[in-house]
This record gives sequence, C-alpha cells and structure tokens, in this order.
Amino acid sequence: HQFRRLRVRYERRSDIHEAFMALGCCRICWNFAEDYC
Repeated sequence: HQFRRLRVRYERRSDIHEAFMALGCCRICWNFAEDYC
C-alpha cells in the first residue's frame, strides 16, 4: 500500500516521520479536492 510508511514508522528520526505524515495528509486532501472540482 502506498501509505504503509505512514502506518508503520521505519524512520528513527521523528522529524522525518512527521514530514511523511504531512505529505500523506496533503496527498489525501489533494485527492478529495480533485474529486470535487
């Protein structure tokens, strides 16, 4: 699954994990925006 890195934390550094979480949230929001526009 493309969001596996968000569910399972592989990175030791929390800032890298947080960056992937932010990117994942942006992508989810973008997908919803594309569906409604």
